[in-house]
Amino acid sequence: MTNKLKKSFGFTLIEILVVATIIGLLAAGGFVTYSNLSRQSRDAKRKADLEQIRSALEMYRSNNSSYTAASLDGNCSGLNWLGDYIGTIPTDPKTDYNYYCDITANDYTLYTALENDSDNCGETCRSTAPTNCTYKVGPYGEESCP
Repeated sequence: MTNKLKKSFGFTLIEILVVATIIGLLAAGGFVTYSNLSRQSRDAKRKADLEQIRSALEMYRSNNSSYTAASLDGNCSGLNWLGDYIGTIPTDPKTDYNYYCDITANDYTLYTALENDSDNCGETCRSTAPTNCTYKVGPYGEESCP
């Protein structure tokens, strides 16, 4: 009788390790891309929120000849007097960030801290582990930070 070798269709340990390494690298790349896109989308929402507040302030000024009767320096959640022009005051997509408002009768500046920016606008936009504001808008649109 002849002894025939059986063909094996199994995988060697090296082949399994190579495939596992490739899958791990692809998963890590996907996670980094997803994380970066999430930060970019939150930053886009922050910019849109400040533009929404800016538009409401301009409509308020158009009807009342000034931006506010009392100056506001701090958290933008105190803009309840804009209710007829904005509905609800937008909130930051991350819970530990605040929108910062510096509003007087004749001028205003709105600030936020972007996750993908390192400029310093001179205000503190984060209540825990203070972080400097990195984006600001005023009556004429986006302003650059020093």
